[in-house]
Amino acid sequence: MSPNRFITTAEALKEDYKGRTNYWLCRPEVCEAKDLQVCRAVLPAGEGHNFHTHPELEEIIYVLEGEVEQWVEQEKRILKPGEVAHIPQGIVHATFNPSANDAVILAILSPAAAQGPFLVDVSGEEPWKSLKQ
Repeated sequence: MSPNRFITTAEALKEDYKGRTNYWLCRPEVCEAKDLQVCRAVLPAGEGHNFHTHPELEEIIYVLEGEVEQWVEQEKRILKPGEVAHIPQGIVHATFNPSANDAVILAILSPAAAQGPFLVDVSGEEPWKSLKQ
């Protein structure tokens, strides 16, 4: 059987997030990805992905719809459709949806696999717990 080169939403790895479905369209469980992971994620109004780090992965957050409050370390920006944030490996970051509507992003991470933890939550530590209240 040939490798999966085209991935439909039906074939994506689905992940529930606060009543929405995120679609992992590229990662080793879905295709032969070695260097990439791609997730189409929906952030419900007023929700977000609190401060965390990916010790072995770098990431791009690309906004498709809506707007997000993007933190990279202690710097905050509002990103609109077509805008991105680059997060080097091991850097603390967070993504929140400050609006009344869903926000849709692509999270693009590299490499496709890591030896250690995928994600480390630091939202309960200072200075991160005091930044977003």
